[in-house]
Amino acid sequence: LTLSFFDQFQSPTFLGIPLLALALTLPLLLFPTPSPQWLSNRLLTLQSWFISRATYSVLSPLNLGGHKWALMLTSLMLYLITLNMLGLLPYTFTPTTQLSLNMGLAVPLWLATVIIGLRNQPTIALGHLLPEGTPLPLIPLLVIIETISLFIRPLALGIRLTANLTAGHLLIQLIATATFVLLPLMPTVAILTASLLFLLTSLEVLVAMIQAYVLVLLLSLYLQENV
Repeated sequence: LTLSFFDQFQSPTFLGIPLLALALTLPLLLFPTPSPQWLSNRLLTLQSWFISRATYSVLSPLNLGGHKWALMLTSLMLYLITLNMLGLLPYTFTPTTQLSLNMGLAVPLWLATVIIGLRNQPTIALGHLLPEGTPLPLIPLLVIIETISLFIRPLALGIRLTANLTAGHLLIQLIATATFVLLPLMPTVAILTASLLFLLTSLEVLVAMIQAYVLVLLLSLYLQENV
C-alpha cells in the first residue's frame, strides 16, 4: 500500500520508452495562438490579461536592465503553471514532482544570475558575501556562511516546488482512498471526507499556481541583486 501511493510519481513508460519528454511537450500545444485580428475571443483576452498582470508583478522589482529577462521568466511561469495544473487531472503524470527536473530548471537560471553579476559588477556581487560593518574576527565565518547560503538557493528553489506538489498529491490520494473505504461502512463520514477532498483539491489548484509564481519571483529577486 505504501509503495502504491508513490507509484504516481514514477516516470511513465510505454514499451520501455520514457514518456517524460512527451509530458513536457504536450502542455505547449494547449496555449491558444494569438490572432492578428483586432477582435479576439474571450479565451485570448483572458490569456492576454493574465500574462500582462503576471509579467508586471514579476518584473516590478527589477530595474530596466533586468527587463531583458521578461520573456524567459514569463514563459517559465506559464509553463510551470500549466504542468502543475495538468498534473491535478486524473490519470496524469506531474513532471514537476521530479526533483531532477526542477533542479534542471533552477540551477542554470540561478547560475546565469550569478554569472551576470560577476561579469557586470564583480565588486558589488562579491560584496554580498560580506555585510558592511562586520567585525574583523567574524569576517571568515560570515564569508563561509554567505557562500553556503548562495549555493543553497537553487536547491531551495527545486526542493520547494517538488515538496509542495508531492505533499499535495499524496494528501489527495490518501483522502480519496479513505473516502472509498468509508463509503460502504460509514456513509456520513465518507461524505464529510469527500467534502474535505473537494476543498483540498481547490487548495491544490491554488498551490499549483502559487508555487510556479514563487519560483519565478525568487529568480527575479536573485536577478535584481546582480543586475
